[in-house]
Amino acid sequence: MTLVSKPLPDLVIGAPLVRALLHEQHPDVAHLPLVEIGAGWDNQLYRLGDSLLVRLPRRNVAANLIRHEQQWLPLLAGRLPLPVPAPLRTGRPGCGYPWPWSIVPWFDGHTVAGIAVDGMAMAEDLGRFLRALHEPAPAEAPGNVYRGVPLVKRTRSVLECVKQLGDHIDAVRVLELWDTCVRVSPWSGPALWIHGDLHPGNLVVSESRLIAVVDFGDLTAGDPATDLSIAWAVLPASARSVFRAAARNAVDPIDDDCWARARGWALALGLAYLAHSADDPQLEATGTRLVHDSLCDDPAAVQ
Repeated sequence: MTLVSKPLPDLVIGAPLVRALLHEQHPDVAHLPLVEIGAGWDNQLYRLGDSLLVRLPRRNVAANLIRHEQQWLPLLAGRLPLPVPAPLRTGRPGCGYPWPWSIVPWFDGHTVAGIAVDGMAMAEDLGRFLRALHEPAPAEAPGNVYRGVPLVKRTRSVLECVKQLGDHIDAVRVLELWDTCVRVSPWSGPALWIHGDLHPGNLVVSESRLIAVVDFGDLTAGDPATDLSIAWAVLPASARSVFRAAARNAVDPIDDDCWARARGWALALGLAYLAHSADDPQLEATGTRLVHDSLCDDPAAVQ
């Protein structure tokens, strides 16, 4: 088995560069303490003072993702029941840095990754959030060739991951479940707004309750089953029916076909996370849970 590491940055971003950008474009907050939080696949993060976060693309392919957040999150935030990181300020290229960047709110809590949560409370909170988010999107909503697409379009990726992971997974059971999930009816409703990258690291909790949903770089429109896959990543089996009921709305009643596609998305994303977890134990843990729970779920959930 050969696992893939997180992509290397196209540009190394350090505190002096961030401070220079702040002095150039937002001098009124440039004096605040600046603390590096870390880097994801696409962005470098710096906490600014007590209530702000600076979010800067570390790869050229992520520049458009920041632009999508800057354009669309302020419009969506007002109708969502939980805070999201709608940019409070935007930044432009400067000081040798080539891409747009944002200053967003800092949410004082912990991500769900690696911690125990109240399953029923999470099911209700997360379901209500997706019920509000999953509304028809305008034609000009950002596109995404990897998320929100018909499930069958993930087949090539699934097969590549199965080959790559080798004996690390039960390939026979994985391929049987995948075949079952892709055979159900595809999404036939309007393209709905979806987060596109819901995983434990993008859910912020405090005192066992969900307080914010972050990282909307993959925001797009399409099949809501992509987002519903989060049920297999963070919820016990006993809470998934609660989540499913809480997430239903008039345009997405989450019928059995939709739920089956969501289970398929959980499997596909779990395999992808595992295959790319060479230097990321949390990503490995999330991938392992998604694959395990999607395989072990009630067979009656897929018909």
